Amino acid sequence: MDLDVDYLDYHDNGTSNFSYEDYHTLCEKADVRSFAGVFLPVVYSVCLALGLAGNTVVLAVYIHHKRQRRTMTDTFLAHMAVADLLLLVTLPFWAADATLGWEMGLPLCKLVSACYTVNFTCCMLLLACVSLDRYLASAATPGWIQRGLSRVITRANCWKVCLAVWAAAGLLGLPDLLFSTVIEISERRVCLSLYPHSLAREAKACLEVVEVLLGFLGPLLVMVCCYAGVVRALRRLPVESSGRRRRAIRVLVVVVLVFVATQMPYNTVKIWRTMDSVYTLVTHCETSKVVDRAAQLTESLALTHCCLNPILYALLGTSFRRHVLKAAKAFGDRRRRRRSEEERDGQAVEMSFNNSRPASQETGSFTI
Repeated sequence: MDLDVDYLDYHDNGTSNFSYEDYHTLCEKADVRSFAGVFLPVVYSVCLALGLAGNTVVLAVYIHHKRQRRTMTDTFLAHMAVADLLLLVTLPFWAADATLGWEMGLPLCKLVSACYTVNFTCCMLLLACVSLDRYLASAATPGWIQRGLSRVITRANCWKVCLAVWAAAGLLGLPDLLFSTVIEISERRVCLSLYPHSLAREAKACLEVVEVLLGFLGPLLVMVCCYAGVVRALRRLPVESSGRRRRAIRVLVVVVLVFVATQMPYNTVKIWRTMDSVYTLVTHCETSKVVDRAAQLTESLALTHCCLNPILYALLGTSFRRHVLKAAKAFGDRRRRRRSEEERDGQAVEMSFNNSRPASQETGSFTI
């Protein structure tokens, strides 16, 4: 997780004897930590509650209909729900860190940091896979691009595509697993990625750029191109399907706009901080505090996509809504059958008990 740096380095980029222990002489950010200690736990709690509910429903429906023919989009959505859930599981740790500092040890620091990066990136890449599958499904007369993609993205290769996505996200989370550490700054323990001094600026900058490319720009480019092709295909539908066509186009526009609204601010701040780490753009303490608060706000906004994914990519789909209704109906039928069986068993026991009582014990109003 991209935690705020507690102190601002006023030293020149070429300084070689600078260390984290020197930060206390530069820019104290107690007010930034106080803001994070109140704001982040509230946001993370809301995201955790909503995200767990929505993504659990997606997985439950997917598992319930395991015998039916699943599309690749269904599989991508299920993997995305798993990634969202694993990402949400890390939020209580970061909420505790924002409030009390990191008191959970080095192994958990490495594991939680890597898990956060891997699953956040995996969610974004799976969004691109969903848009590719919808694009291929909408092409009535596929061109050479569609034919080339359809050879790779097929039902037989679906598990390979998902494995490649998880592998790419895992590689991106490997630096967090290797370099995350716990250090004490201003009497407070912090979990962050601390690179070797010889690679600190270059490695961190390259990693941030790769994260932006894989986690935002790449998926956004794929989504825009694919959904533009889907819109063109929808416009070729007959006039009598105009109502359904407008609804489908509206859903696609909402999907892209929500992705841009939640992810662009966070990645913009990330790029700015990457440039600052290389070129030292921020030289004032107050400006650094503003950037840190902006990073906290925009990253919290980006996390809300975990809660919106089940709504945007599942509940808005007619097939998924149909599966939800079938699952709810099956659950209701099972409960009714169980209740009726319990009632029949109770009646049978009562009849057996009444038949076994001696007639001399019965009176006109009650039983002794």
